[in-house]
Amino acid sequence: MSSTGELRHTALDALHRSLGATMTDFAGWDMPLRYGSERDEHTAVRTKAGLFDLSHMGEITVTGPQAAALLDHALVGNIGGVKPGRARYTMICRADGGILDDLIVYRLGETEYMVVANASNAQVVLDALTERAAGFDAEVRDDRDAYALIAVQGPQSPGILTSLTDADLDGLKYYAGLPGTVAGVPALIARTGYTGEDGFELFVKPEHAVELWQALTKAGEGAGLVPCGLSCRDTLRLEAGMPLYGHELSTSLTPFDAGLGRVVKFEKEGDFVGREALREAAARAEQNPPRVLVGLVAEGRRVPRAGYAVVAGGEVIGEVTSGAPSPTLGKPIAMAYVDAAHAAPGTPGVAVDIRGSHEPYEVVALPFYKRQK
Repeated sequence: MSSTGELRHTALDALHRSLGATMTDFAGWDMPLRYGSERDEHTAVRTKAGLFDLSHMGEITVTGPQAAALLDHALVGNIGGVKPGRARYTMICRADGGILDDLIVYRLGETEYMVVANASNAQVVLDALTERAAGFDAEVRDDRDAYALIAVQGPQSPGILTSLTDADLDGLKYYAGLPGTVAGVPALIARTGYTGEDGFELFVKPEHAVELWQALTKAGEGAGLVPCGLSCRDTLRLEAGMPLYGHELSTSLTPFDAGLGRVVKFEKEGDFVGREALREAAARAEQNPPRVLVGLVAEGRRVPRAGYAVVAGGEVIGEVTSGAPSPTLGKPIAMAYVDAAHAAPGTPGVAVDIRGSHEPYEVVALPFYKRQK
């Protein structure tokens, strides 16, 4: 929310409305939920291409001689080891090891980094980084208003973008970014996304957002590109087994509880916030495995929702974190944390308590969907 309590609007707000988008409040931003059928939007991203406004995400720039040292202290990952032009998925944790947010950090130059936080946590991350910067020769800058963020995702996205830029997209690896021009607009072109498909995220100045969206729309006409809202972004990331903060991740979980202990780099030099608590969490997880994040596929038609109990033999063995109908699988699916004894794919007798009825579910390994390379 803005300081007046009103919803914030992205630079593309009027354009979304002109396209007939259904808008919704998401983390204090008025965002497009869908333009037409969310199933059609989902299928377009899986088979052709989709266009997303992600300008609600929080960009924070960290610059200065000790920018890398600050980020290594503030975050759990080895950020100093990221080469210029590359990006890394990481987390920021509290001193007790609880996850404050999951992040993507781009190294833009020798002493310049961009941290991208979830919209709902952007202020929390900014405050934490600012506080943790004390004593470092580095500056933390709130750049949330400096960028609009547009994503083009799906198998046709490389072809669509190639027609608008002379940047070397073939040489751009997954989790890398390079400065370039797209349809005449200066942009940071990143090969990242939250859909399970190949695709690009384009960071541009807000005043260039409409022009870029329209150019991408025109370039994608023959390739089946459609505008996509947050609703299909959620079903796409769920099929791809990607965590969502507030569902699979929270301050009550450490990265080890979430099955993402690999992002914690104890071997990096110097101390970092949460190191001791995370060491203990890692040892605990080894001795006594925490609940495991698994996939659940419905045998029936009823859709599980976050917070529903997972049961076996009349006992509660876990909890659903995210659930939705899967357009790709044609069945309801869910992610859930379940006791380790019931986490193996194919474990018999597992059900979800949906309003008092124990609906049978198959335990499967994540992700539900993996694109063909």
